[in-house]
Amino acid sequence: MFSYKISHIVNRGVDKRDIFLDDQDYFRFVHDLFEFNDQERVNSTFYTFQKSNDLRERKIERERRKRKLLVDVLAFCLMPNHYHLLLSPRVQNGVPLFMQKLNAGYVKYFNEKNKRRGTLFEGRYKSILVTDDAHFIHLPYYIHLNPLDLVMPEWRERKIQDPEKALRFLESYRWSSYPDYVGTKNFPSVTNREFLSSFLSGSDEYRKETARWLRDLDLVSFHHLTLE
Repeated sequence: MFSYKISHIVNRGVDKRDIFLDDQDYFRFVHDLFEFNDQERVNSTFYTFQKSNDLRERKIERERRKRKLLVDVLAFCLMPNHYHLLLSPRVQNGVPLFMQKLNAGYVKYFNEKNKRRGTLFEGRYKSILVTDDAHFIHLPYYIHLNPLDLVMPEWRERKIQDPEKALRFLESYRWSSYPDYVGTKNFPSVTNREFLSSFLSGSDEYRKETARWLRDLDLVSFHHLTLE
């Protein structure tokens, strides 16, 4: 057992509807992962990340010094109708406080953008506290492999015919922390990768381990942690 508190969180669109309709929505949610991770009140309306990495990173580095973090975002993956987060609290009740701000802020943005009312998510987010090393080490791989559902859904049955193609797709999928873990600068300021990296032995090794998990991952053995 380890003492580091880690929660796997999933939230889905109501009636399985898409919650990300275009790149602006994805950028906005990634921005919110950064912006709302603050103990102070955040005034955030229609700002979305600039698509220039340089401009985005300059803004993020400038704001990093002002924030008092609620959580460490260890990993994330955004899918068309749901998202996965791996979070660890920095303060008491850090996870629920962060999730309340994150979901409310994104719903407000989404509804205003699309001139709609009402709920966007199917309910309160699902969360499970991970307390076992053996289960914890599966989760980053599982979260980062989720985008393969879009192009190679057979990965869940360990039937991938071209693992290298699968890895290249994961590295090119922007709406995930996987690229940053394998050394491709994507949204590096959103995540704290130090803790997981101490288990994962660097970017090259993580890529190799992802290939191994793609081949050997037994989803049944930790299904209760995947929140599917």
